[in-house]
Amino acid sequence: MFSVETYAPLDQAKPVADNVWIFDGPVIGFQYAGLKLPFPTRMTVVRLSDGKLFVHSPIRLTDELKAAVDALGEVAYLIAPNTIHYAGVPDWQKAYPDAKAFCAPGVIKRAKSVGISVEFDAELADTPEAEWADEIEQVLVRGSYLNEAVFFHTKSKTLILTDLIENFEAPKIKSPIWRFMVRLFGTMDPHGSMPRDMRLTFAGYKDGLRKAVQTMIDWNPDYVVLAHGRCYDSRCVDELRRAFSWVLR
Repeated sequence: MFSVETYAPLDQAKPVADNVWIFDGPVIGFQYAGLKLPFPTRMTVVRLSDGKLFVHSPIRLTDELKAAVDALGEVAYLIAPNTIHYAGVPDWQKAYPDAKAFCAPGVIKRAKSVGISVEFDAELADTPEAEWADEIEQVLVRGSYLNEAVFFHTKSKTLILTDLIENFEAPKIKSPIWRFMVRLFGTMDPHGSMPRDMRLTFAGYKDGLRKAVQTMIDWNPDYVVLAHGRCYDSRCVDELRRAFSWVLR
């Protein structure tokens, strides 16, 4: 697998805003065109006003990570936000059997197709679930390959994305071949965006994507969390307009 540096330290809570943290995990291999491509992993945790935790895109669970999360509150909601990010959920369900699990449409079918056994309490939609509706907004982006639920923590103005924007940093990529491929995909910092091959799968879904992007812009976030690469902590609306210029024009 091509070599990529992680966002160390791993398995530790990194504050983004009041009651919002990211946890960086290990690099995983994503199968693509016969290659195993390296992706650093990241999950986001939001503590709701009742102390319950909303865990977005759970990464692989370790004792160190579990202790760090438990120190923040009660794990209540496990979120598989799109049809690629779900593999970590089963281990979290074993560790937190009382937590409810939610997934983007298509996750259950995809998981079964690759032999992963996982069950969910409900599928995510365009409107927030009752469990977090007063504190987290959401919008569902649908495509032929990817369905992704996007979340916005209103109090901290934190937008949580998964694969709709990827923003890899060149210094962390040791392989010149992978560095070239990332540039080719259009996902190299500071010009992170949706991978060009993934954009093609939204050819018949641009109106819905455009509407969802406008919703994200109207939320006017102060911080944008990305699952892969450098997040945005300034000029966030400008970054959204730039990253999605291919669909907004």
